[in-house]
Amino acid sequence: MRSIRPSFTARREGGARRGATPRLAALALVSALALTATACEGGDDNADGRPTATASAGGDTQIKIPDDLKNRLREHGIDLDKWKNGAWKNWNRDQWLREAQDFVNPIIKGLWDPDRMRDAQDPDKSVDDNDLSGDQGVTDPTPAPVQATSVAPKYHANVPEAGKVFFDSPAGTMVCSATVVKDPAHPGKSNLVWTAGHCVHAGKKGGWYRNIAFVPSYNDAGRSVAQLQNATREQVAPYGVWWGDWAQTSDQWIEQGGETGGDGAPYDYAVIHVTPEEGSGGKSLEETVGSALPVDFNAPAVPKIESLTATGYPAAKPYDGQKLYQCQDKPGRLSLNGTDPTMYRIGCTMTGGSSGGGWVAQGPDGKPALVSNTSIGPATSGWLAGPRLGKVAKGVYDAVSKKFAGQ
Repeated sequence: MRSIRPSFTARREGGARRGATPRLAALALVSALALTATACEGGDDNADGRPTATASAGGDTQIKIPDDLKNRLREHGIDLDKWKNGAWKNWNRDQWLREAQDFVNPIIKGLWDPDRMRDAQDPDKSVDDNDLSGDQGVTDPTPAPVQATSVAPKYHANVPEAGKVFFDSPAGTMVCSATVVKDPAHPGKSNLVWTAGHCVHAGKKGGWYRNIAFVPSYNDAGRSVAQLQNATREQVAPYGVWWGDWAQTSDQWIEQGGETGGDGAPYDYAVIHVTPEEGSGGKSLEETVGSALPVDFNAPAVPKIESLTATGYPAAKPYDGQKLYQCQDKPGRLSLNGTDPTMYRIGCTMTGGSSGGGWVAQGPDGKPALVSNTSIGPATSGWLAGPRLGKVAKGVYDAVSKKFAGQ
């Protein structure tokens, strides 16, 4: 079973950690089933033998570090001058910020240029469906594959809430999918983005990813890879680049999430609060894109849902990560063990890069609402699974909303 996380292989090697309490943890943004990663090019190896992420940003790459972030970096022995001059690319484990309160994500102006965004790819590591044989609890038969269909450009006219999350990890530059969601503290003016937990934090063996940014309606016109070679930043990111200034995921993901198995997958979600890299004329993200989805934390059980629609930017073959796709199917149940919540599962051929993308169902009022996000899938790319959102997910969501309620 593959995690559509940034280069994670999701196969069952023992059970997920049990007994975690529903505490909250803030984290940097990124990745889930749709996380894509490329090997670093030209980077020096860290002391522990892992390569550093490279930052081949063109143009003006001014780094802006607010005073509160400067203090937190200093507390971890990080030299601010070196950090500004590229030390953020080093992933010394002693300085890889992990705890909730350690989340920092200073804006590096110009870092996410069209080339860097286009080149974020998925290594497509996966395992066999046979690895599900040890699962406990209620699991329905494997769904038949549903062929992903391309969203007609311009994407903004059809799925204005969808976009991509970009970030840097020890393995290189990565990408996930994400969704603009409503903020109860700021009706009509939300700056909240929903994605997978593995798109922002490495889980039990790592910490926060860096340079997390959201690009709504990425490649809105649906240009081909060849056409994107000479595309301007405005063509690639027509609604701007929005940096995460805060993020939260579940403590369960931080404590259990791993590179193998479905560990932490039932709690694999995150909420990011974003701010524009450039001036937005005072407009929020929701006002800028014109829409945001409500989140349903009381979605019906599987037997009562007629269909779910998953959206994302699949990047592993046969896809190239540059275009938006969707799958629609009646969900089934997937249980990774007997103590964690049962996950939704649908037939879908989307691959890595679609991680974190929103799953939408019609609510009782007939209006669409986000009920899950892409987390894991099999080696054969025939299905996707996402967490069913409940009290823990609502706690994460409410905490981010309340943090910025007075701003």
